[in-house]
Amino acid sequence: MTNRRDFLKKAGLAAAAGTTALAAPAVRAQSKITWRLQTYAGPALAEHVIKPAIDAFNKAANGEMQIDLYTADQLVPTGELFRAMQAGTIDAVQSDDDSMASPVDIKVFGGYFPFASRYSLDVPTLFHQYGLNEIWAEAYGEVEGVTWLSAGAWDPCNFATIKPIKSLEDLKGLRIFTFPTAGKFLTRFGVVPVTLPWEDVQVAMQTGELDGLAWSGITEDYTVGWADVTKYFLTNNISGAWCGSFFANSARWDEVPEHLKTLFRLCIDSSHYYRQHWYWGGEAMLRAEGTKLELTTIPDEEWETVEQEALKFWDEIAATSPRAAKVVAILKKYREVMEKAGPPYRYS
Repeated sequence: MTNRRDFLKKAGLAAAAGTTALAAPAVRAQSKITWRLQTYAGPALAEHVIKPAIDAFNKAANGEMQIDLYTADQLVPTGELFRAMQAGTIDAVQSDDDSMASPVDIKVFGGYFPFASRYSLDVPTLFHQYGLNEIWAEAYGEVEGVTWLSAGAWDPCNFATIKPIKSLEDLKGLRIFTFPTAGKFLTRFGVVPVTLPWEDVQVAMQTGELDGLAWSGITEDYTVGWADVTKYFLTNNISGAWCGSFFANSARWDEVPEHLKTLFRLCIDSSHYYRQHWYWGGEAMLRAEGTKLELTTIPDEEWETVEQEALKFWDEIAATSPRAAKVVAILKKYREVMEKAGPPYRYS
């Protein structure tokens, strides 16, 4: 009996010890993931085009991950964003392909590709329904170290200038701050594209280094202070919406758990949605009720020559690579569908 009692006692202790070990296994604490994300936008604009989404992500991530947001040129110049992200100097980027010099053949379609869109809804439709998502994923899949995540629409591209523009003749000789591909196209009409750091633009307008901007719609002109240093706003635009994207360093993206990847993608979609209504409403309200800029317009028949010239430009870009040709073919097909659909998709 003594031996039996000793056996049961020892067995009970062993069982208890085993239960305790299983109930409270040693767990290594997961350290919080921290990213540095730089946007193309300056501080005032970033408050709208990205900050709400990043704030929402940080709150919903519940301490598992935090994204620190930096604005235009704060960590690296905009033209170096891609290389810095690829090298891991920064973890993620919100920008267009064109101005950050992405080493892909479709970079010219980022930013403002002339007359590629008429309205902001054209951009997500082209990506989600006409195949641009797959083309962008393919292009960036060939580049080491960077993962393309999502594209969306921003505002149209209009001129804001010191002198009024009422004809194509008025464009000649104007020194204009704009995007690389848009600037290349506008040289056909005598525009002189000027590249400057974003934060230097307002001073350059005041010192006479610039005659104007073709960087945004009227909402940004008011939001960032450019309406304070220009006098006129040309209602004709060379593109109905800026096309920008979110990107991440591939190694850093791979470290993120799937549930946080899903959360980040949802917050990106939230950012896309916010910009749709913020810009759409802002463009109309400030044209109708804004007091800082006088509106001017180039007659439709004269502006039509600019649009026709853009189609020639499309063909030149299509000749640069098979993939670029595929994008141009999609843009032409989309243009054809929209014109056949008629109002409200396209007005003659």
